[in-house]
Formats: sequence, C-alpha cells, structure tokens
Amino acid sequence: MISSNDFRPGVSIVIDGSVWRVVEFLHVKPGKGAAFVRTKLKNVQTGNVVERTFRAGETVPQATLEKSVMQHTYKEGEDFVFMDMESYEESRLTESQIGDRVKYLKEGMEANVVRWNDQVLEVELPNSVVLEVTHTDPGVKGDTATGGNKPAVVETGATVMVPLFISQGEKIKIDTRNDTYLGREKD
Repeated sequence: MISSNDFRPGVSIVIDGSVWRVVEFLHVKPGKGAAFVRTKLKNVQTGNVVERTFRAGETVPQATLEKSVMQHTYKEGEDFVFMDMESYEESRLTESQIGDRVKYLKEGMEANVVRWNDQVLEVELPNSVVLEVTHTDPGVKGDTATGGNKPAVVETGATVMVPLFISQGEKIKIDTRNDTYLGREKD
C-alpha cells in the first residue's frame, strides 16, 4: 500500500484491477476543508489517461512490477521470441503486447520487458536505435540540412522523416519515443 502523499511521477498503483502510472500530481491544501491530491494517471495496458482526486493520506495498492532485460532473437509467425538474458528462457510476445514500438524492433536488440502478475504490460525499447535506410528518394546536389524532409523506410519497415541529403544505405539514429531523426551514424 502507498499513501497518496507519497505519489510521484512514475509510481505505479492498482485501481479496479488495472495498473496505472502517476504522470502528474498536485498536493492541494485549501484554506477551508481537507487537503487532497489531484493526479493525472495513465493506464499502462491501454494508454488511457484520466484525472483523479484522492484524499490526503488515502492509501491505495502499489503495483509490484518486474522488469527483466530480454533480447529479441527471432520472429516466428506472428510471435516475437525473446530470450531472458539471465535465465536464458524464451518468451513469445505478440505484436499487440509490444505495442507501436514494434516497428523499431530488430533481431539481437535488447529491451526491458515489464510484467505484473505474470502479464506483460509493456516492452521498453532503447530511447534511440541505429537503423539502415533501405529505401528513400535519392538526394541531389544542393540538398541541405535545412532544405526540408522526405520519407525514408528503414530496415525494420518503419517510415521516418529524414533530411533531403540522406541516401539509401546510410545508417541513421532514430528517437523511438517520438519517431524523429536524430542524425547520421558513423561506422
């Protein structure tokens, strides 16, 4: 159990059988009446965001999350096979369990798999990945970094907007949190 006075961004709690993560909180002490804590909570499974108010000192169950480092070894049919880096046990995850970041997942990549009650809540990829551009319009002389953007398809099949001077075969660094181009990667 955790007190509403101890809420901080990132704290996970259980409400109505679902895991919610505290995104924002504000401890309010009005001049008249009892103090309360106004929070913004995000459902870890669905991504829904709600605002909820708790009485000051109210206790709620804290979610005990298990985070393990796993390596994506291969894809079999619709399943992505991950190997636990400590026990070497294999786990199969579906595309829906991994979420929209699946577009940056390539073989050999390590990820943090977050579980609650033996149920996979989320797969956390690194904040940035280096991928090779497999298809894009060719760059022409005179294209500069400030000239604009064009779509590029990377080796995992994801499409990212890149500067005009990027050409096919180059390795680029991508921010997986907001799908943005970060720069060229030198070999």
